[in-house]
Amino acid sequence: MTAVDRTPAVDGVLRPWQDPTLPVADRVHALLEEMTLEEKVGQLGSRWIGNDMQDQELSQDEAAPNVAPMQDVFSASGTVPFEEAIRHGLGHLTRVHGSGPVTAREGAAEVVRLQRQVVEQSRLGIPAIVHEECLTGFTTYGATVYPAAIAWAATFDPGLVERMAAAIGRDMRAVGVHQGLSPVMDVVRDYRWGRVEETMGEDPYLVSMLGAAYVRGLESAGIIATLKHFAGYSASRAARNHGPVPMGRRELMDMILPPFETAIAIGGARSVMNSYSDVDGVPAGADPWLLTEVLREDWGFTGTVVSDYWAVPFLATMHKIAADPREAGVRALEAGIDVELPDTLGFGQHLVERVRSGEIPESLIDRAARRLLTQKVQLGLLDPDWTPERSVAGADSVDLDSPGNRALARELAERSIVLLDAGDVLPLRPGLRRVAVVGPCADDPRTFMGCYAFPNHVLPRHPGLGLGVEAPSLLDALRAELPDAEIVHERGCDVQGHDRSGFAAAAAAARGSDLCVVAVGDLAGLFGHGTSGEGCDADDLRLPGVQEDLLAELAATGTPVVVVVVSGRPYALGDVHAGAAALVQAFMPGEEGGAAIAGVLSGRVQPSGRLPVQIPRGHGGQPGTYLQPPLGADSHGISNLDPTPLFPFGYGVSYTTFEVGDLRIDAADVPTDGEFAVTVRVRNTGGRAGEEVVQLYLHDVVAQVTRPVRQLAGFARVPLEPGASARVTFQVHADRTAFTGRDLRRIVEPGDVEILVGTSAADLPCRGTVRLTGPARVVGHDRRLVTPVVVEQQEGSDAGQS
Repeated sequence: MTAVDRTPAVDGVLRPWQDPTLPVADRVHALLEEMTLEEKVGQLGSRWIGNDMQDQELSQDEAAPNVAPMQDVFSASGTVPFEEAIRHGLGHLTRVHGSGPVTAREGAAEVVRLQRQVVEQSRLGIPAIVHEECLTGFTTYGATVYPAAIAWAATFDPGLVERMAAAIGRDMRAVGVHQGLSPVMDVVRDYRWGRVEETMGEDPYLVSMLGAAYVRGLESAGIIATLKHFAGYSASRAARNHGPVPMGRRELMDMILPPFETAIAIGGARSVMNSYSDVDGVPAGADPWLLTEVLREDWGFTGTVVSDYWAVPFLATMHKIAADPREAGVRALEAGIDVELPDTLGFGQHLVERVRSGEIPESLIDRAARRLLTQKVQLGLLDPDWTPERSVAGADSVDLDSPGNRALARELAERSIVLLDAGDVLPLRPGLRRVAVVGPCADDPRTFMGCYAFPNHVLPRHPGLGLGVEAPSLLDALRAELPDAEIVHERGCDVQGHDRSGFAAAAAAARGSDLCVVAVGDLAGLFGHGTSGEGCDADDLRLPGVQEDLLAELAATGTPVVVVVVSGRPYALGDVHAGAAALVQAFMPGEEGGAAIAGVLSGRVQPSGRLPVQIPRGHGGQPGTYLQPPLGADSHGISNLDPTPLFPFGYGVSYTTFEVGDLRIDAADVPTDGEFAVTVRVRNTGGRAGEEVVQLYLHDVVAQVTRPVRQLAGFARVPLEPGASARVTFQVHADRTAFTGRDLRRIVEPGDVEILVGTSAADLPCRGTVRLTGPARVVGHDRRLVTPVVVEQQEGSDAGQS
């Protein structure tokens, strides 16, 4: 086919949709007017060229692990050749950089090749949007592996998360990527769920603030951020991936939806991805209430809704609410999905026939195409000077694992590590002669990485290539951190499996040492090829395999044992804590995790991470999350099961001490449309500089429906020198007490609200009450979603705020 002429016409007049001086809406309207129905339908689809399950370096006896659900099934059937897929145009190109181990230059060259075909082999020459995964960094070979999202949450530091996302976005944009399939805005409801590692914890406000920060960072680099998984995915029955969600609308509206709403309202997210699951029998991908009424009409969202991979045909094959993928495509389009990913199975040219037969109106096609084309105009893809080569202009100079990236990864890792119990052995005392380093996570840096990190996500299909990035293990890092000590190492056991043959050597190493550091936890993978990650759900919360038995053997030696849990979910550590001299939680800290953990153990790094999820006591999964009404938060003698966690939400200690007190509330009575200020003083009472996370919780004393005993409403990281103090003021609008009432309208109700301030959900020394007065108010998307915080330093160094 002859190459499409994207230059101005002979008379110097641009086609209207190419004219950057015209309003975006006018350009899109002009293009839609020019397009045929077939061309508009073409924009709703995508193509995954890298989805070839035969293209991997495994033996015939080894199965290639999927990187998306049922990838092997859909790669073998249902797709069409690329030339056919692009004949009328194409909406998205799927994971050009992220499907195999290619360098930045190689990936960019493939982007150019594919975009050139898309442009030249369709009548109007509209380029495709290139999307990639970017949850723990740009998911491509050789790119920085940042800590997992659950570790970002442990930092309680939105500014740091925003800086990380901006760096990820800059790298992606340099090589021709336009959209990132992150962040995950799911709120944890069951710790057994495999994708806990991809979330930002169990509290909607924490997820909202960190998620909005990630969105701002990614969007600042010109990358479209994609909120997922909308909505309810994390609350599946028995924590099974894709499982049905037995949740009422009130819980969905109060616990699950607010982070998505906030990331749109204050983060500026331009895309949303549907959840795989059904909520109360209605799959998200075919739910017009969720995708249109709530998202569009209530929240005013104007971006695109993209399907999760194969979520459209799943409506037929898994949910059985459509007869076949084509009918599923109609259901999804009617509900509000605009673009089908990763390949076109339900949104194909059959839609043209259905429009012409009168089965569906053309306005549905126009609606979806308009949303996608608007983003293509905003991205500059329709500008007259756009070329495939220019879109990847930064590929020759970009360093995907630059020193700046690594410094940022280390800062995140260091701030994410949670010291649960220092005992009397941390920080490590000088003069240790011999240290045993034991455990399956001690000498395997893959355990520091999430399931969407390229080394765990794609490289298992390409054995022999290593990690693609430098990632020192904890063993390596401790040897560097403790140069005067003899470091001996025994693995003890694997993360999974029942082999105890290494126990004796590990116990002997511990017995002959002054101290034993044991690293246990997870190895992330996909669909059963790991202990954490997508499709790697847990029966219970016991450490995987025989790791807990290894810990018991080491404790029995009499040598002090420092336990470091490197995991993607919280495990029940009641028995572990009882036998440990010290306990540290490190949520998958990324490629710089080894040095960060070693620094915390030695005392070089002052620990400041806080728990974004509780640490349970018993294996059975008690408790749920901290957001419980009275009968969920206390057994009251009614049940023999105690829901009290071993360590509560928001908990974490350091090598100094802090005191929070002097509560002041500037009003006792506040109108239901008013606001009030809550001020406390935080002081460093120890001998080292450190950071405390001051946390504000609210409790509705009497409400028309059951409410959580306490719920996070604000937080601030406060760095303080020894002896220094700061005033922390939370400006709380009455809207922050809003909840979904009995009639399913969100209201601010008059009555008493308990104010609680402290350093975790269980350590709240500052308590007061405010009475909301006046009529109940119905509030909507324009309500206050954020609690502003001001930190005023009183003595010592400057304090920060978040």
